[in-house]
Amino acid sequence: MLQTLHEKFSGLIAKIVLGIIVIIFGGFFGIQQYFTQRNETYVAKVDGREISQQDFRERWELYRAQASRSPGFDAAAFDTPQRKREVLDQLVNEQLIRAANEKLGVVVPPAKVREEISSYPAFQVDGKFSADQYRLVLSSQRRTPAQIEELVRQDIAQRELAGQISASSLVTDADVNVYLRLHDQTRDFHYIKLDKPATSANVADADIEAYYKAHGAEFMTPEKVSLEYVELDAAKMAVDTKVDDATLKQQYEEQKSRYLTPEQRMASHILVKVDKNADAAAQKVALEKAQNIAKDAKSGKDFATLAKNESDDAGSKAQGGDLGWLEKGVTDPAFESALFALKKGEISDPVKSEEGYHVIQLRDVHAEKVRPFDEVKDELAKKYLETQREHAYSDVSGKLIDATLDASDLAPAAKDLHLDVQKTALFTRAGGTGIAANPAVVKAAFSNDVLVDSHVSGAIELGPNHIVVVHADQHEKPAPKPLEQVRDDIRKTLVAQDAAKAARERADTLYARLQKGETLDAVAADAKVKPIEEKGIGRSAANLDRQLVQTVFNLERPQSGKPVVGRVGLADDAYALVVLDAVTDGDPSKLDAKTKEAARNMLRQGIGLEATRGFIDSLKKAAEITIAEDRLQ
Repeated sequence: MLQTLHEKFSGLIAKIVLGIIVIIFGGFFGIQQYFTQRNETYVAKVDGREISQQDFRERWELYRAQASRSPGFDAAAFDTPQRKREVLDQLVNEQLIRAANEKLGVVVPPAKVREEISSYPAFQVDGKFSADQYRLVLSSQRRTPAQIEELVRQDIAQRELAGQISASSLVTDADVNVYLRLHDQTRDFHYIKLDKPATSANVADADIEAYYKAHGAEFMTPEKVSLEYVELDAAKMAVDTKVDDATLKQQYEEQKSRYLTPEQRMASHILVKVDKNADAAAQKVALEKAQNIAKDAKSGKDFATLAKNESDDAGSKAQGGDLGWLEKGVTDPAFESALFALKKGEISDPVKSEEGYHVIQLRDVHAEKVRPFDEVKDELAKKYLETQREHAYSDVSGKLIDATLDASDLAPAAKDLHLDVQKTALFTRAGGTGIAANPAVVKAAFSNDVLVDSHVSGAIELGPNHIVVVHADQHEKPAPKPLEQVRDDIRKTLVAQDAAKAARERADTLYARLQKGETLDAVAADAKVKPIEEKGIGRSAANLDRQLVQTVFNLERPQSGKPVVGRVGLADDAYALVVLDAVTDGDPSKLDAKTKEAARNMLRQGIGLEATRGFIDSLKKAAEITIAEDRLQ
């Protein structure tokens, strides 16, 4: 089910609740670092505040998981230092904005945090926030409501600051009109396409031999290595599957809080907003209004109707003030205290919070309930066996790591621990099959420690509670391929080079004639091709080559009816020669207000984004930032 919840998160929400929905496997994550003494473990430090390796790994794994869903995902090509640095830079930017928020005194009201949490699909059932679902997700990840609220509060604060910067961006009507004239601009042009000319396939043996000598590095066999390895996976470890009831009952008593459904209360409310820093007069007006509402509600007036007419809470007033089922630890302390002091059907006096004054109606109560032992027995047994496997794994993996530390052979440790030594097939730096498909294994296999010094590697994580240690078995160094083996490939390369050169020279010659004033028709006749006319072509034309359209829109506007010429390289060594005839700007006067407003918002977002980047850059210049590149693993 947690995987299903994870799938519901995407984009910004996935980032916000990273620590909730992404399962964080503590255990032996980064096990090498666990067994290696190191005083400093941060990957970055921003004005003294550390970004931990765990913070970085969590964000990296989420980023990688999202990318892996794309077709053609290449794990080996993805895991680059550049990408890892980009992820770290994002974490640094977020830390800078958090610090700026603190200095600027940005405060996020509790109601806004609750509203945000309620909007997450992972906490909803049938499209509505469910306290049971909320508690289930947090319990499964060993998180408290306070922790998730803090995560969400930080994210809202960051977005609030960026939003304020964007909102301050001024976009005039003149800016909108300039944008629309350019955006909707069309161009008329003629062009001819020059396909790559056919060339003779006759290539002299001397040319092939010369190319072979000059490009010897291109004709080497790839370096290959095979590995011996010992794999340890907690999920496959054999443990005693018989669990007696006494043990399970003891587990039940120790973990009874996991099976407790706390008291829940169905509530509605009416909010009279007033700023917490408002003066006494404003506070008095708000309180009097709330008191009158409470008086009306207690006198028998319909609470839902009052909420729709009087409440300042936009999130609940349309539903008659309905807040659904609430439990302790979810709402504002003052609100919670008042709600849990009411009896079913009662209505509270005004309750003060940071948002203003609440009038609360208690509609129903679900009493606290504990699931009985017999109902959770199978669940306890499963969890107990998982724990036993984890304990066994922890013991054996620790012994395996100790036994192979600085070792040059796997056999003794495997024999002592009753583990199998397995072997991979030969594979290249691009990876192979089985464990050799894992980038971390490939990296270790070709490291100096394993390949040159013949040491057993440190523990390499393949997954949660799943490691492998490797040792080089066979090593095939790069060697030159015989000329006869690559002769045909070289011949094809030389033929292709000759054809590309001929195509380029032909295009250059004909383009020079256009630049001197010859017509496209004359040039086309000599090239034995037919000119193609295009009219009213926009920037996003889908039926034309993108490079051709881009080149046309990069040409200067024709002056005094004089055409402008251009040349563009196309796929497969083809070229196009272009004559731009006319440019027609878009006409903003023909567009409706909705389209213009959309354009204004787009410009404002773009300007706001640049302003936000500039703001972050200024924060970086003023901050003391330390990056530990060697810990981005």
